[in-house]
Amino acid sequence: MSQALYRKWRPQRWEQIVGQQHIVQTLRNAVVAERVAHAYLFAGPRGTGKTTVARLLAKAVNCLESDLAGRPCDQCDHCLAVNQGRFLDMIEIDAASNTSVDDVRNLRDKINFSPNQGRYKVYIVDEVHMLSTAAFNALLKTLEEPPRHAIFVLATTEIHKIPATVLSRCQRHEFRRIPVPDIVNSLEEISTAENIRVQAEALVLIARQATGSMRDAISLLDQLASTDQEITLEIAQQVLGTATSQAVIDIVQAILDRDSASGLEKIHLTLDSGSDPRQFARQIVDYLRNLLLVRMGNKDQVDATQEVRAHIARQAQLFDLAEILSMIEVFNQAAFDVRNAWQPSLPIEVAYIAALQNHDFTPEAVIEEVPAIKKSKRVRKTSEPAPAAVVETLEGGDIQSESKFDESDGGLTIKMVNERWRKILALLRQHNPTVEALMRSGRILGVKDGALYMGFSEVLKSKMEKGENLHLVGQVLREVFDREIPFRCVVSTGKTSKLPPDLDSEGMVAAALRDLGGEIVDIQ
Repeated sequence: MSQALYRKWRPQRWEQIVGQQHIVQTLRNAVVAERVAHAYLFAGPRGTGKTTVARLLAKAVNCLESDLAGRPCDQCDHCLAVNQGRFLDMIEIDAASNTSVDDVRNLRDKINFSPNQGRYKVYIVDEVHMLSTAAFNALLKTLEEPPRHAIFVLATTEIHKIPATVLSRCQRHEFRRIPVPDIVNSLEEISTAENIRVQAEALVLIARQATGSMRDAISLLDQLASTDQEITLEIAQQVLGTATSQAVIDIVQAILDRDSASGLEKIHLTLDSGSDPRQFARQIVDYLRNLLLVRMGNKDQVDATQEVRAHIARQAQLFDLAEILSMIEVFNQAAFDVRNAWQPSLPIEVAYIAALQNHDFTPEAVIEEVPAIKKSKRVRKTSEPAPAAVVETLEGGDIQSESKFDESDGGLTIKMVNERWRKILALLRQHNPTVEALMRSGRILGVKDGALYMGFSEVLKSKMEKGENLHLVGQVLREVFDREIPFRCVVSTGKTSKLPPDLDSEGMVAAALRDLGGEIVDIQ
């Protein structure tokens, strides 16, 4: 039976450790100065080197090399015994299967015996957070005052579950996720040594899929190597069940274009081709994170090809920060919901529709979809891009989409509201995200006598008109426009007129009838 690559390539010397130099240097200095602590706590994500570093520490403190700076030498009898799993003074304990107080008492009874081979007995307790409360209590005294020949190394992926009494008795080291470039360099070295033919783009994909875990990355490379052919990006995507970057770009573009059909179709095509839904959702989140970084002026932190960077730079400027944050939230939730969904694609579809709806509520969308409702209430049907039918609002009386005042007279105009709408939403979000969400769910109807009118469903109108909500909206409008702006809520009744057969069912007039409760009173 061949040995798994992650075991074959486990680091055997300090300099082979990747991405944890801050910890390695501290431990090497301790070995050289002969000031090794009696108890260590290694915390961090899986596959980042906690157990490997613990074994290297066990080798170093028991190494026979006379030069302290050269320990572990990886050549003496003790080092070779550790590598081969026959060094009696390195005891590895899996806390997940030895959780009881009796297991700890048994360890405590044996710890006083002198080492069999080396100078120190090193106890490596993996997944230590799995110990019971009674087991932790039984371990406390031993951790505080162990025999001079004993060293404890506790490893965990969930440090928040470790009692404070244990933390205070250990020297703590935090292991970090390994950067993608470091993982790629290690995979290239392994591929060359193992005669594995793999494209550079495929290595980058593997590194990203590993999410900072070197062990996961090597395992994925091992899995792909079993195909016995050159590992291309396409093969890696097929085997790992990941979507192409272009699919993610197309979905984000569909949100920008407010094209629900093409976005859902792209989701279905991607998942039907074999992509893993959870990985697909994670890729969308990763892409949206890049949009956020560019929007915040941190484009140098974006890890993508030049072609993808161009798409990111363009699309980032077409969303505001609130929209990007909202999309990240819904797609990130979808990545978690996919596990338990009876229909794996459903959480992604719901997240897409939510993102689409959120983008659709921007004032630009309102102005594009809903025609200006003029004071005369009558518009001629012509071949020009003017509204094609006469629309009358059912609620709120004679509301205009353009004020009779212009900005120079100090009056409010719909143009002013449109230009400052994002600032209004951003300020509302800072004070109360619920009120911001209510505003996004409404429709800007227009301006009348200097007051801003918005349409809501009956339920949402009652929520918006709560005293504290109206007060907050008024406060934000006053801050944005530097004067008092009356705010009026109007019920959109949902009553609609039958659409004439020669009008576009998806056009502006249809939107006014459907969303604002308008009705056609005349066609000329």
